[in-house]
Amino acid sequence: MKKYKAIFFDWDGTAVLSRTAPVDQVVVPMKKLLAEGVKLAVISGTTINNIGDGKLHRYFTPKERKNLFYGLGRGAYNYHFTDEGEPEVFYSLIPDKERMLKIHGACYKIHERLLREFDFKTDIVFSRPNYCKIDILVENDRNGQLFFQEHELDSLNAVLKEHGIGDLRQLIRIAEEVGKEEGLSLTATTDAKYLEVGLSSKSDNVNAILELLDMECGLQAEDCSFWGDEYMGLSEGLFGSDSFMLTARTRAGDFFDVSAAGGQRPQGVQVLGGGVERFIGFLEAQSNL
Repeated sequence: MKKYKAIFFDWDGTAVLSRTAPVDQVVVPMKKLLAEGVKLAVISGTTINNIGDGKLHRYFTPKERKNLFYGLGRGAYNYHFTDEGEPEVFYSLIPDKERMLKIHGACYKIHERLLREFDFKTDIVFSRPNYCKIDILVENDRNGQLFFQEHELDSLNAVLKEHGIGDLRQLIRIAEEVGKEEGLSLTATTDAKYLEVGLSSKSDNVNAILELLDMECGLQAEDCSFWGDEYMGLSEGLFGSDSFMLTARTRAGDFFDVSAAGGQRPQGVQVLGGGVERFIGFLEAQSNL
């Protein structure tokens, strides 16, 4: 097994089963790796308060935290830790209020267009720092499990067909078209429950952190692995949110999917399955190399 100098990983569904699940199991190998000097980067669409209830970093010493990084909010916030062990944003992509209002307006127009033209109902979460979450499966209940569940794609495809919408690619096209009409270059990603629409993505997180690691210690993409559970193909040429960790800057790294869902993945992604247990097993093996 290759020993990696840096490990980038999704949180929900990869490192933990849900945001409310205990973190004790993943903390043990994380702590060993951080003490060894391995860089660990949590890459998630959520905020810092949802990473181990906002307390994940407290499991580690200030020295260990120097090797810990967070890339959160679909590119919004990128954290390293100070000498005192406190989280500090080193790079952010936060629109000003007027631009954020334009994003809100565009998302409402997406909602309006889907309802008017296709009688397709959605809900919108406006409280994210640089994007909106458009719920496209409003009657689906995940029971607190926020990671992708394979039956959701079947459910969504059936609903889209029922309303005369071709597939998920058409939803992405509609989002991008509305963005252009509003003078915005919108990035839309989906996990088959939400359409997340904003100006940035996980691509911006991994690029920012890798650039920092390059400047600080010469670390390159080939020294890294990238782990997630939402790489899967959702429609032809359209992949889940973790696929955005694949960028021109990171492509030389190794990419692993722990999801058991079927379907295609982007070229270069190795499908391992095994979920959270598989990822934690990998961390444990890395700490023993």
